[in-house]
Amino acid sequence: MQKNFKPHPNSFKNTFCVFNEVLPEVIKGLKIQFESKAGSTYYYTEAGMYRVSNHWGRLANSKWRLVAMDPDTSSKTKTGFAAWSEFYPDNTEEKLYYIEADYNKNTVNYQHKNNPEYDKKAILRTGFETTKRIRQIRNLQQLTSWAKYYEADIDVLRKQFVSELIYTEKTLDEIKREI
Repeated sequence: MQKNFKPHPNSFKNTFCVFNEVLPEVIKGLKIQFESKAGSTYYYTEAGMYRVSNHWGRLANSKWRLVAMDPDTSSKTKTGFAAWSEFYPDNTEEKLYYIEADYNKNTVNYQHKNNPEYDKKAILRTGFETTKRIRQIRNLQQLTSWAKYYEADIDVLRKQFVSELIYTEKTLDEIKREI
């Protein structure tokens, strides 16, 4: 018989969390302990929270992301798990986020400074500043028109621009002028 666990007191309001997708079979036998108006279901355990949902990202006043096992799957509804220790505080004033890029996959994302993998090299920014930089990085990754004035390999340039946006306070215009 499943115990009725309560959610960790700091897990819902103003939090950032990265859930990892798990197989739906993992929650078989667990009792739904909360269902949102949008249809997401929540299962609390001693170790953490399972969430079954067809929407991830901004949730009311929290930022919850899902790392999918297979991002190309057609199923929109996914089951994710996060340990209670992986819910980090979020607010609009503090510099809580850093950006990380995967140059091989040409992707970019943000992480919380409390992430144990944070190497303290990337600049910390507020959520708003982070969102603005990510938008600039995605444009650099997805478009090529910006590179037509440079006489260099676009992949080398792209990596240089993205690195500068992650590891310095320089604006994109400053970076363009310097290169």
